[in-house]
Amino acid sequence: MSGKYKPLFPRIAQLKTAELFAQHLAKEGIVMEFDSDLKSGPDSPFAKSHILRSGQKIGNAMCILPMEGWDGTEDGRPTEFTKRRWKHFGLSGAKLLWGCEAVAVRPEGRANPNQLMLNEQTFPDFVDLFELVKTTHQEHFGDTSDLLVGLQLTHSGRFCKPNDKKRMEPKILYPHPVLNQKFGLGEDYPLMTDSEIDSIIVDYVKAAVLAQKAGFHFVDIKHCHGYLGHEFLSAYDREGKYGGSFENRTRFLRNIVSGIRTAAPGLEIGVRMSIFDWVPFQKGPEETGIPAQSEPYNYAFGGEKSGTKADLNETFMFLQDFEKLEIELFCTTAGSPYYNPHIQRPALFPPSDGYLPPEDPLCGVARQIQATAEIKKAFPGLYVVGSAYSYLQEWLPNVGQNVLKTGKADSIGFGRMVLSYPDMPADIVSGNGLKRAKICRTFSDCTTAPRNGMISGCFPLDPFYKEMPEYDQLKVLKGE
Repeated sequence: MSGKYKPLFPRIAQLKTAELFAQHLAKEGIVMEFDSDLKSGPDSPFAKSHILRSGQKIGNAMCILPMEGWDGTEDGRPTEFTKRRWKHFGLSGAKLLWGCEAVAVRPEGRANPNQLMLNEQTFPDFVDLFELVKTTHQEHFGDTSDLLVGLQLTHSGRFCKPNDKKRMEPKILYPHPVLNQKFGLGEDYPLMTDSEIDSIIVDYVKAAVLAQKAGFHFVDIKHCHGYLGHEFLSAYDREGKYGGSFENRTRFLRNIVSGIRTAAPGLEIGVRMSIFDWVPFQKGPEETGIPAQSEPYNYAFGGEKSGTKADLNETFMFLQDFEKLEIELFCTTAGSPYYNPHIQRPALFPPSDGYLPPEDPLCGVARQIQATAEIKKAFPGLYVVGSAYSYLQEWLPNVGQNVLKTGKADSIGFGRMVLSYPDMPADIVSGNGLKRAKICRTFSDCTTAPRNGMISGCFPLDPFYKEMPEYDQLKVLKGE
């Protein structure tokens, strides 16, 4: 995307007062409540703790969402880049670290050749990562008894790139009419067999056992963003025990949970899920995103056949299964960064392979807040973490405080925002005020970099990454 792009919508930084922010929301018809005045210290909604049914305490209502750097070794171990990011998670001030980053359960399931992978060989490295987070948090906040640290387990399914950063080697459950064409897969491209899926479930359980031994308090069985767990939910056309009926499409999670309960008793299980999905989008006139297929669109779990509206009926059915499975930790997100990023992580500036937002990105933020609120109201027993707040920038604390105060979620998830501003959660609770120069402006360089074979990081705002050669490469890619 050209660096000369002029945004179609006002930049958040221009909405400097509560009055201006409220006026803009009203003008665009965006329903999003926020608090003009922020509370700090023990009285802040962000400081509210929670005790899980297991007795484990989460010390506040702030969560670091899982973020990858595409910077591990080829055999799945962390590098110094990885350790720096995890250390930042530990000093952030958030008391819930949701998985830290996606960790593959087998080599061919990696999203890139440098994705972390948990097995017997890499196990000691994950012990060290957990200790790094715990020690860092102890040094900054003096207490880790109320720190909950998870590990996100994944298989990338349709978006596997295990051997080459630019060559996809998809593992798919069904031939998708849009995505097969988008990524050059023929109608006869082989599907994963039921027996192969059975073996992947075994790998998830093995990884969970190792995660527990390494010290992690929970594992997240990833069901979002178009990766394997998420694709099961839309496998309406698949034959066999993992497709077709709702029971079959949700069997993958149930079997993993059953295996973990037996092999790793006491280990908490969480799920991060795309609670709704839409039709894939593509560049239209003037590079603005448009639906890649006209309705009816039949592959959006949690979405209407119109392709551009949420329908949470099946989402609610799945969450009823969570209650039966005694899953308490739940993190919401939506869509996929690969085919409809504007509903998943709203941004004014798209990555190099993306499209311009077809709506004010604040619409996407409000959409996820509302859907998450519906879930929290219907399932009060779930500990619900919300996502998609980064685009709010300066207004994240104001909106987040209102979300917590009104019970729309139990915890506010901090995503790419903490790449540039890792201690933002601590600053919010302390009342020190935000450091404007460190606030993420959603330039999407952290996505453009890995899409072009580089490591990920905040190149515009983090001096550490700004001094790397990738910074200049990104400027060329963006036409700056």
